[in-house]
Amino acid sequence: MSDDKTQRDYRDTVFLPKTDFPMKAGLPQKEPGILARWQDAKLYEQLRAARADRAKFILHDGPPYANGDMHIGHALNHVLKDMVCRTQNLLGKNAPYVPGWDCHGLPIEWKVEEQYRKKKRNKNEVPPREFRAECRAYAQHWVDTQREQLKRLGIMGDWDNPYLTMDFQAEATIVAELMKFAESGNLYRGSKPVMWSPVEETALAEAEVEYEDITSTQIDVAFEIVESPIPELVGTHAVIWTTTPWTIPVNQALAYGPEVEYVVLPFQDARIVVAAQLADNVMQRLGSDLNVSEYLAQNSENRSVWIKGSDLAGTKARHPMHHLGGFYAKPRPFLPGDFVTTDSGTGLVHMAPDHGEDDFDLCRANGIEPQFAVMADGRYRDDWPWLGGDDDRRRSVINANFNAPDGPICSDLREAGALLAASADYKHSYPHSWRSKAKVIYRCTPQWFVPMDKPGMVDLPETPAEQRWDNEGGAPEHSGTLRQIALESIAKTRFVPEKGRNRIGSMVEGRPDWVLSRQRAWGVPITLFVKAGTGEYLQDAEVNARVIAAVREEGVDAWDEARKAEFLGADHNPDDYEMITDILDVWFDSGCTHAFVLESGRWPDMQWPADLYLEGSDQHRGWFQSSLLESSATRGRAPYNAVLTHGFTMASDGRKMSKSLGNTIDPLKVMEQYGADIIRLWALSVDFTEDHRIGDEILKGVADQYRKLRNTFRYLLGALDGFDHASEAVDSADMPELERYMLDRLVALDGVLRRAVDDFDFNEYTRALVDFTNEDLSAFFFDVRKDRLYCDAPGGIERRAYRTVLDVLFQALIRYAAPVLVFTAEEVWSTRFPDAGSVHLTEWHPLPAEWRDDALATRFAAMRELREDVTEAIEPLRRDKTIRSSLEADVTVPAAAVPEGFTDYDLAELFITATVARGQSDSVTVSRTSDHKCGRCWRLLPEVVEDGALCGRCETVVAELDSVA
Repeated sequence: MSDDKTQRDYRDTVFLPKTDFPMKAGLPQKEPGILARWQDAKLYEQLRAARADRAKFILHDGPPYANGDMHIGHALNHVLKDMVCRTQNLLGKNAPYVPGWDCHGLPIEWKVEEQYRKKKRNKNEVPPREFRAECRAYAQHWVDTQREQLKRLGIMGDWDNPYLTMDFQAEATIVAELMKFAESGNLYRGSKPVMWSPVEETALAEAEVEYEDITSTQIDVAFEIVESPIPELVGTHAVIWTTTPWTIPVNQALAYGPEVEYVVLPFQDARIVVAAQLADNVMQRLGSDLNVSEYLAQNSENRSVWIKGSDLAGTKARHPMHHLGGFYAKPRPFLPGDFVTTDSGTGLVHMAPDHGEDDFDLCRANGIEPQFAVMADGRYRDDWPWLGGDDDRRRSVINANFNAPDGPICSDLREAGALLAASADYKHSYPHSWRSKAKVIYRCTPQWFVPMDKPGMVDLPETPAEQRWDNEGGAPEHSGTLRQIALESIAKTRFVPEKGRNRIGSMVEGRPDWVLSRQRAWGVPITLFVKAGTGEYLQDAEVNARVIAAVREEGVDAWDEARKAEFLGADHNPDDYEMITDILDVWFDSGCTHAFVLESGRWPDMQWPADLYLEGSDQHRGWFQSSLLESSATRGRAPYNAVLTHGFTMASDGRKMSKSLGNTIDPLKVMEQYGADIIRLWALSVDFTEDHRIGDEILKGVADQYRKLRNTFRYLLGALDGFDHASEAVDSADMPELERYMLDRLVALDGVLRRAVDDFDFNEYTRALVDFTNEDLSAFFFDVRKDRLYCDAPGGIERRAYRTVLDVLFQALIRYAAPVLVFTAEEVWSTRFPDAGSVHLTEWHPLPAEWRDDALATRFAAMRELREDVTEAIEPLRRDKTIRSSLEADVTVPAAAVPEGFTDYDLAELFITATVARGQSDSVTVSRTSDHKCGRCWRLLPEVVEDGALCGRCETVVAELDSVA
């Protein structure tokens, strides 16, 4: 040591990490610039060219509606899809992404009509072509808007060439798919009750309906029995209960349970018939003071009081409004219904075949046909004898006042002496249109259906060469029903999570025939000609081909009455045929997307079937199912091999997001505040297979996670400054055990991540990546080895080995992180390799299998447990300032706890302490060392003669540096 009392400043001899990569991310400012560079470089096209000859992985994008800004559900959904494609591309596969939009249907029509209403325009007065043009323009506006928002989220895809269901080619393909059903005889026109929106004046699919809790009017109505094989019943009154008073004007029968026991009870000056099991509840609802139990006990043997349900066969009652004559004059028969229960009501059910599925089936089986009394807008038709066009009290049947206890229906029933009870207090769940939020009804109208249970449903091409897919053996032959084929396809499909199989399976198993028709204007027309007089639709392949060609040229506007003769050609008289004006259910549109996206050749990288469909769990009854049914009917199998579903995003308190509650999270604002990578990290960190949460505090936690990941990459960049693999790299066999252990940990992580990709378990993927960087690297490896990095000689093998492993870590981790933090990974990569192109063109970093060392991993795992005990024992001394850092601690550990192969010097280095000794105690003991502190590396060692002097290693390194200075 020099006699000069001024100690030297050794900072310029310490090799601190050096990088220009900023600690502060500034993602909202940086990300748009990175995105612009990708677009200028045509990164997506580069990736497709690089993977052109690789095995394909096809994710088919489910089309969102083109109406409104991206919301947080869109963000989660598209991040997951992007993660799938990016990880598959990373694995070296060709995984294209073609985004798409659903452009037809009620949501867009409804928005255009809203604009009309604001301008006081009547949609019905607008020419159909003009209206469709406005719908098309509206959809295109939101396609363009959402496209830019999704691109901003870092979603990589063929954004310049998305698929739109309103493209003429797509519309023609949808028509062609419909014609496959028609030509094989798998369409029929029938009248059945379907979900109907009186506000939107159209039939709705189940997926367009949501259930809300409401309070309705409940009424008990008496039907006087006028005929019966049981003479004592004539003159009594059968009591029915309903929460839809508006269906009473269309009543045509009463249903009873054959196995239900009924009783005749006195009420006021009359006698009423109800189910015995419900008698108490009924009489309480009617305000009767009859002691039912006592009355029935006294009359337990009286056969005029007790009636078996099956004995009611042949009984008839008259409608309460029979005095109106006509429709109401005919007595209403009692019919046996196996759906009649004694769970609620009276045990007798009034039947209106126009407005209920059970009602329709039972009445149709007994020769009773629907009356079509309710018009499209929900009002009774003009000529209806009760509350029809001549009655100024007529309103829509979903009008609450119309159904109220003091409304016209109840008032007329009360005046007729048939209303026994009415109250507006019945709480229950009721279907509503998800678009208008208005109540829907069951309404019997002529519609077009695909049968679910018709045998021989699939008419497939005869040879494998005619198939539009390559399965070597051609399509499976199948003579089963559509329901059977779909259920078999479900059994062969992979579902993630597995519970999705039962969900969609139970829906398909119990669903009715598929209603294809909608009474709207904006959509693909049902391009059928129906023969006048017979009602049969024309099955002519040449006619169909002309229609398809016209739609391909002009879109849906081609289906015009003016071209009727042109389409029919010389073989058919136009006067003999009606052109159908209904449009297709929008779910049929989206159910056909596999045909024009995967099979058309417009996107050469795509192929049929898709490897994966990925959407929210509500799509089990929506797109997953419509695609399954369409493809099963036309191709004999599902259009997908696997289905991945995610849950819904809830507010941070677990409640559903709602603008009225003020708890929504706008992803556009999140990107403005935090950046897109924060949304991506959130989406890939939650258990998306279940309902999950987002909120300000949750996003702050995600931002903190991001900061730690960013700092890991910043450290790696700084620590690898100037690293030259050719001259500096060390073979793994020549590395210290700690470096070899970290290579083992990296290989283990690699396996976890690969399995997570295979399982689409991105929560596990992200968690494993974050845990590795935080626990294995930052809190352990980097911490232990900073002394080697900062203070060892640049050419020392231990420092070189450390930097070699850091380089391996960088090469692997940057690729692992790239699908998650797409912008940050590019920033990190270009900082180190500014001329190497995009990180997103790279492939999964190969790791030698021989780096796995289970024995070494077991030893180090035990050592790290002991290290935690040491850290815990040091902490109290740090808190009371006995020591300032662990480097000042002399530690004694239980000898039995030390794994084999570690020297005390090794342990001191790994624990970052002054010394480690072994004792016979069962616990760790700590004291402050008496050794002096090296003025360069700050380690406290016996060889340092006084504080500020150098240890042997530092003296040697400094001397080398001084000699070349």
